[in-house]
Amino acid sequence: MIALATSAGSAVAQAAGTDAWNGFRARVARLFGRGSAEEVPSGVVLERLDRTAAEVTNPEPGRAGEVRDRAAQAWQTRFQDLLEEADGAGRDALAASLRELVASVRQTGAGVSAADGGIAVGGDLHMEARDSSAAAVRMGDVTIGAPVNPPTPGPAQG
Repeated sequence: MIALATSAGSAVAQAAGTDAWNGFRARVARLFGRGSAEEVPSGVVLERLDRTAAEVTNPEPGRAGEVRDRAAQAWQTRFQDLLEEADGAGRDALAASLRELVASVRQTGAGVSAADGGIAVGGDLHMEARDSSAAAVRMGDVTIGAPVNPPTPGPAQG
């Protein structure tokens, strides 16, 4: 059940801010509205989800990955608690619903994300370099072959 809660927590962080978010958040709120003796009001869950989406979609510069990881961990804990509080048959039904939820995020492509400066690719990516060349999606300074002597500086300008 921990692996399922981990996947579901990651799905929340991945879906936040995507086109699939509104439907996703409604499904999560419904899950928390049932299955335990002390039902969590869906308004509280929706508020938490909205706060998560705001944090994930508007992180401080350079902290996108950290914010997404923190959100995934927080939701993992919430899903674990929800699963632990459910009884046998309720837990099985809840686990099936969580699996569907995680699968829906993967199907919509919301599972593809990249932190600041990263590039996310959904699907296959093939890159090939031949004949002393280089291939990359993003590349810094690269020298291929023998270094060339720089030109001699001209007279000082002043």
